[in-house]
Amino acid sequence: MTDTIKTQFPLLQQKQNGKPLVYLDSGATTQRPQAVLDAVKHFYEQDNANPHRGAYELGERATAAYEGARAQVASFLNAQKEEVIFTRNATESLNLLAYSWGLHNLKAGDKVVVSILEHHSNLIPWQQVCHAVGAELIFLYTGQDGVIPDEEIEKKITKGVKLVACTHVSNVLGLVSPVEKIAARAHEVGAVMVLDCAQSAPHLKLDVQKLNVDFLAFSGHKLYAPLGIGVLWGRRELLEAMPPFLTGGDMIDSVREQDATWAPLPQKFEAGTQNAGGAVGLAAAIRWIQSIGYETIEKRENDVYRYLWDELAKMPHITLYGTPEGQHCGAVAFNVEGVHPHDVSTILDADAVCVRAGHHCAQPLLTHLGLRACCRASIAVYNTREDVDALANSLQKVRKWLGYGT
Repeated sequence: MTDTIKTQFPLLQQKQNGKPLVYLDSGATTQRPQAVLDAVKHFYEQDNANPHRGAYELGERATAAYEGARAQVASFLNAQKEEVIFTRNATESLNLLAYSWGLHNLKAGDKVVVSILEHHSNLIPWQQVCHAVGAELIFLYTGQDGVIPDEEIEKKITKGVKLVACTHVSNVLGLVSPVEKIAARAHEVGAVMVLDCAQSAPHLKLDVQKLNVDFLAFSGHKLYAPLGIGVLWGRRELLEAMPPFLTGGDMIDSVREQDATWAPLPQKFEAGTQNAGGAVGLAAAIRWIQSIGYETIEKRENDVYRYLWDELAKMPHITLYGTPEGQHCGAVAFNVEGVHPHDVSTILDADAVCVRAGHHCAQPLLTHLGLRACCRASIAVYNTREDVDALANSLQKVRKWLGYGT
């Protein structure tokens, strides 16, 4: 039976090596539905101009499209429009925070807490700020199942902690972090809470009021939107107190020979010409997601995830990492006995099956789990049980290709 969601993705209709393409690397980037491609095409064909610059109709249409996208994102997050900052991606959003908030609010002796689950994007910026100001970087560790215990939260987030940065969903294990507990504890000790939602935004409804965090970041390209557009959301009072991260055009109120004053939010943090086409594409992606509904997305993805875990768990010579218990967002990490993950990925590619192999930009987590590398199959709403069957069938060939009996 034809899957009506998958058919909306032109790239997923192609064949590779004469076989249907099976894309299981959505944790790295999702594919784009036709609705998003059409929206970006329309902007560049009909409305393209530099937002906030031209006092002519085309320029005004470009500004309206760009600011309309911001309003769409604000509604998506249940936030105020002025609190939504457009960036290139979650990495830039988190760097903006580290350098604009971190360098100006952290000092020697302060403590910063991050989880061992973090993608490098939510680790290295804080690592560098701690080095620069003399603050202490502390980790929340998981068990071998990838779960952060309650006692770890209580023990590590204590007096003297000024900032807690945590991923909403692990990009390696797919596990949802206990954000509610972490955020409550962070605020209890007077710390600022930063949430990396790069992996959660495509799978879970985000509401900044209910999440009870102070800053939130995500990337459009993991949310069915174009590459090169991201979002930083922050509480207004915190953003207003922060100096700009980049300076130049369109982020100023006035400039004199020896000084300048900054534009109000959100322009203060959007120096230079922005990715208006990407913002339009992000707004279209959000509308597309909302047309399906997160309830439907979660139901579809949970079914495929459970099938994926169970099918791999049945196979000999495969080790799974993490746990099937708790809430997941469609990523399963595994290794094939005696085969390097890069070789696994290459062999699967011959069957047109795409999975990620390596350290997944989360080296401290893999080290904590006793690994150097692993494979990861990550799903999105367009994936089906048939995709899982294709992966499982291809995995059965991997060890034979390398001369093992089974």
